[in-house]
Order: sequence, then structure tokens, then C-alpha cells
Amino acid sequence: MTGGGGLAWAKRYERLSLTPGSVYWEAMRFAETDVRGVLSSIHLPALVLHRARDPEEPVAAGRHLTSHIPRATFVELEGEDHFPWAGDEGSVLRALEAFLSTTKAEVVELDRVLATVLFTDIVDSTAKAAELGDAAWSELLKRHNALVRAVLAEYRGREVNTTGDGFVASFDGPLRSIRCAQEVIRGLTSLGIDIRAGLHTGEVEHVGDQLAGIAVHAAARVAGLAQPSEVLVSQTVKDLVVGSDLVFEDRGVHELRGVPGEWRLYSVVPGSRDLRG
Repeated sequence: MTGGGGLAWAKRYERLSLTPGSVYWEAMRFAETDVRGVLSSIHLPALVLHRARDPEEPVAAGRHLTSHIPRATFVELEGEDHFPWAGDEGSVLRALEAFLSTTKAEVVELDRVLATVLFTDIVDSTAKAAELGDAAWSELLKRHNALVRAVLAEYRGREVNTTGDGFVASFDGPLRSIRCAQEVIRGLTSLGIDIRAGLHTGEVEHVGDQLAGIAVHAAARVAGLAQPSEVLVSQTVKDLVVGSDLVFEDRGVHELRGVPGEWRLYSVVPGSRDLRG
């Protein structure tokens, strides 16, 4: 982790601040978290510092990180300490001073932002409409829409669109989006309605009041794979809420129609708490 006295310091820090079980879960959190999919949404100047002989992360990892942040600057520092506050702190301070002295303050207006996109739809809506008849189905849809909009407002979600028997919404935080989807499912069950929900966090483009971009298509495809009363999320969403009380079940790797690559998806376990210690 760190060299010389830094290693002893890090071990003492961990012993005093974490239980053995917590150390394990923290290590797992770092090992499993993958936020590569959202790096391109960092549009402000960024500084990446990496020591040349870091024994925990190769310097190539720092360069890779920098290459995926549009306006990042990479500085390789001498030394073998993993933590910037251990070892030669002077080199860190000089790099920070140089970066801050050459970076101008600016106001950035963006049409592309990082957002969590939620898609929902009613399970077997056509069959249910035929069973109830037009008038009763129309009334049920009104109650469905009213409940979804009330829960969106509670969790600070923004309604983007309705799809006849479902909603598209965006959130500035993935945890609230999951909580919102769970609350919508619970509320609609009392009305005799089952829905499926899908979530993905990524960079989206504002086009008037609508959203566009791969992240939107990905969220729609994730929702299409969800089971009744299930909240299904991409790995990006799961990784961004690490440390919450949510528990996830691995649903395997999938190809999402029209979306490049393979996607590992996770189901949010209803009513579960992640008890770690």
C-alpha cells in the first residue's frame, strides 16, 4: 500500500477506524466499483496525480483514467506511496499549485449532464385493458399517473415523458432514483398494478424538455429485461450507490438491443438491508 513508515501508518489507521469485517467490505467495495462509464461526463479541468512506483495501482492506470476525462491533466510523481498525503508531500503541493495557477475560473453551460434515467411500464397492460374495458382502464391509468407523479416529486425526480402505460424520468442522484422506483412499485401494487422498472446512470443530452443519448436507450433496454415488480439496474448504478443499505442480486451479462457492448445487470432486493460489520 505504502512504503516504509507509510505502511505502518496505514495499518494503524485501518485498525483504529474499522472493524475486521468493515475492512473486508471496504476492500470489496474498491475491488467491485467501476465508474469508467461516467468519466466522460467530467467537463471541468481535473488533475490526476500518480506516483511512479505505486505498488497498489500501476502508473498506467492513472494514465488510463486521465485519457477518459476530457480535460484532465496527468502528473507522474516520484516515489512509491499510494496515498498522496504520505511520502513526499511537497511534490503533491507543487503539482497542485501549478495546476491551480494555470487553470482559469470559468462558467460552463452544458447541454450534456450526468443523470440517472428511470423507465417504468405496466406489466401486461394490453391484456389488463381488455379485461377491464376502456372506461375502467382509463380511470386506472389516471390513478397510476397520479401516484407516479406524486412519488417523483417526493424523490425530486423530473418527469421527462409518459409512454402510455409508463414513465421516463431523470434524477441527479442514483440512490433516490432506486428509492423512488421501489416506492412506486409498492404504491401501485395496492392498485392491482404490476410494473417493471429499469435504471441506468450516464451522460445525457437535453433536447428541449426531452433527453437523448446512449444512456437513455440503455435505461429503456434494462427496463425491458426487468421482471414484474422488479427494479433492475446497470452495474454503473450499483457501483455509484456503494455504501447504501441496498442489496443487489447479479442478473448476469446481457446484450442490450441497439446499445454497444455487454452489460452486467443487477436486481435490487426488495426491503433488504446490507448489514456489514
